[in-house]
Amino acid sequence: MSKPAPKDHQLTEEEYLEMELTSPIKHEYVAGRLFAMTGASDAHNIIALNLASILRNHLRGSPCRVFMSDLKLKVGEADAYYYPDLMVSCEKAPDSHYREQPVLIVEVLSDSTAKQDTGGKWRAYQTLETLREYALVAQECMDVRIYRREESGWTMSIYTDGAVIPFNSVELEIPIERIYEEAWD
Repeated sequence: MSKPAPKDHQLTEEEYLEMELTSPIKHEYVAGRLFAMTGASDAHNIIALNLASILRNHLRGSPCRVFMSDLKLKVGEADAYYYPDLMVSCEKAPDSHYREQPVLIVEVLSDSTAKQDTGGKWRAYQTLETLREYALVAQECMDVRIYRREESGWTMSIYTDGAVIPFNSVELEIPIERIYEEAWD
């Protein structure tokens, strides 16, 4: 998320959804305020595509689907709509433009998004009852942090060079090198 989009008044959820259908620029929505989405770097895109490809192949034939940054995530308790870099959802969605029940969310961190991804978004994502894992993936070095919902609360694990990362929410282990393959060529 970046700077708030210029608006004289706050939008209702309905106004936002209507506007977003035809807007040439994607916006995230938080309590009536719009935030224009910025472009991403080569490394960001390659990392997200690597993960999406691995997850897509793994989930093929299951009721779960992986979605990239063009599909919104509705977080009702936060009165927000976000565009996560990746999310996996196993729900039968009532609307084809957003999901509400992800089991996994992945954000690829950049200088412009890291503060929001580790702050406001993370607090909002924790309210999603179906969410089992939230992964933060650095794009400048091999560093993946996964928050997991446990019976006692959220835990965090850090994975770096040489690690095999368990994504328990989708029953998959991924060598970290596969996530970063060709990201810095």
